[in-house]
Amino acid sequence: MSAIPAPRIYRVRFVVYHASVLKIDCRALLFDMDGVLIDSTAAVARVWKRWAGERGFDPETVAAMAQGRPSITTIRDLLPRADHLAENREVERREMEDLAGVTACPGALQMLSRLPAELWALVTSSTKPLAEVRLRAAGLPIPKLLVTGSDVVNGKPHPEPFLRGAALVGFPPDQCIVVEDTPTGIRAGKLAGAQVLAFRTTMADPELRAAGPDWLADDCSSLSVVSASFEHGIKLELRT
Repeated sequence: MSAIPAPRIYRVRFVVYHASVLKIDCRALLFDMDGVLIDSTAAVARVWKRWAGERGFDPETVAAMAQGRPSITTIRDLLPRADHLAENREVERREMEDLAGVTACPGALQMLSRLPAELWALVTSSTKPLAEVRLRAAGLPIPKLLVTGSDVVNGKPHPEPFLRGAALVGFPPDQCIVVEDTPTGIRAGKLAGAQVLAFRTTMADPELRAAGPDWLADDCSSLSVVSASFEHGIKLELRT
């Protein structure tokens, strides 16, 4: 049996194709879910504001605090002496029931339809049941490769979620591109050793830039998959 040739692409690389268009080559993509593939911002805010108000916290502060982190992390920070698992189950139940306005982000379905299932992974702080409910509500496919908050010991901004995602797709992190929308997720991707594309769907540019993304764009409609195969990798065009 002949040996399998080593991949020709060893690191993410990009060239300027036009003043506002970049050509990027990589081996795999690691997507966050909320704010990247799915617009669930209003639903998430409703759940956390209601939960915060019932427990005597400022709703706006808690809703902002919960963005991009495992829900149990927020609960532990706010209620150190509570039954964290019980509180987390309650938050998850409410999030699974409140699907009003949960839709696919612009360009998400078109982009995913161009990617082979083994060349992208979903890396989310949500649990698997919540992720699947939201994906179905948004009309997006359930990924073959999935890392959820239940699969890791350390959530974002720790690099563990994206290190696990890279292991699932079978390529080192520096051959992957992480796609995120919050500073917490950006830092996790960078610490994992990946290059990071940040979308302006959730946070303002100054907050995103402070976390150190490699690229900044509007949403999935800014990213085009030119070609994608296991043998030759993924060729992208990014409009910034």
